[in-house]
Amino acid sequence: MIIGIKDLFKLFAITIVIACMTFVCTFFLSYNADIVGMKDEITTPQGIAMYDAQVSMSKVVVCVAGGCLCITTVILLIFYIKNYVDAHGKELGILKAIGYSDFHIAKHFWVFGVSVFIGAIIGIIGGNCYMPRFYEKQNADGLFPEMTASVNLPICAALLLIPTVFFMLLSVAYAFLRLKTPVLMLLRASRKIKVKPVKDSDKELSFTEDLRRCTLKGRKTLVFLVGFSAFCFSDMVQMSMSMDELGGEDFTIVLLGIGLLLAFTTLLMSLASVVKGNTKTIAMMKAFGYSEKECSRSILGGYRPVSYVGFAIGTVYQYLLMRIVVDILFADVENMPEFTFDVQALIITLVLYVAAYEMIIYLYSRKIGKQSVKEIMAE
Repeated sequence: MIIGIKDLFKLFAITIVIACMTFVCTFFLSYNADIVGMKDEITTPQGIAMYDAQVSMSKVVVCVAGGCLCITTVILLIFYIKNYVDAHGKELGILKAIGYSDFHIAKHFWVFGVSVFIGAIIGIIGGNCYMPRFYEKQNADGLFPEMTASVNLPICAALLLIPTVFFMLLSVAYAFLRLKTPVLMLLRASRKIKVKPVKDSDKELSFTEDLRRCTLKGRKTLVFLVGFSAFCFSDMVQMSMSMDELGGEDFTIVLLGIGLLLAFTTLLMSLASVVKGNTKTIAMMKAFGYSEKECSRSILGGYRPVSYVGFAIGTVYQYLLMRIVVDILFADVENMPEFTFDVQALIITLVLYVAAYEMIIYLYSRKIGKQSVKEIMAE
């Protein structure tokens, strides 16, 4: 079995998520290590209060950002491996039929971790490049002895090696589990489908409504990713507006950039997978006379409520996180700006998200409309 370069290019979403994670963790962990090392030099009450707040905030940011993005990467990796096994079932079935063991085949899936390695390198380099600017802003307060940014090799090595090794092992382990499928099922490129009893309420649904519901139920991973993209957009954009006074202009730009990058990457990847996975269904609908609008509403329409739920959760999450930062971590720090829920930021973010999301849905609807029934059925 050969996993080609083309297959690895499809993992760009994982690379971006890991790059964002290691970027944030690089300068926060390095800064935390530096201020902990000079704890004995901080003597003023205000400096001690700020020290405790900064150490706690660094831990919270690393745990929240790192944990959230790590979970997202796990889901993305499982999604890609599952799709790869489903798409190459015949080749994998032939290998098993001629005597290759599940582990012998699965061990080649370590290459899926290369995307994590590349993302970690990008994030570490970006974090170290941004670090001097970050330290300059922190030194401006004058509460700590002036610090000079430098590359912390142990932290960089840990951020590079730990995620790479972990996700390589995870790739092999999950591929091994997926390959437990019987040879005949792999050769037929079929998969197990759980059939649930039909409820009386479901019988009254129209074909398009039933198709919309089945599309969501059959692709729960994509439901999560669409919701996660809305969560990132809502959370990061509103938080960046709130952090203007608390964290400065640079940190605002960093948060905004990471949020938009994660949101659009996961959303575009998710919707592209939805359209690609339903090409034959779209072809059949067109053959029976359904319009482009009806096809789009059946395949993509069900994800709209999911995205708005994700947006709402992101709004609540960023507000609670900011309250924790201001009211708990920086409670003893003097002259901290007062934080309140920003209704204007919510309205602006919601309008921008609705415009962006509906534009993307429209573009994918047009893509559905341009698909040729003859080409799809010939595949």
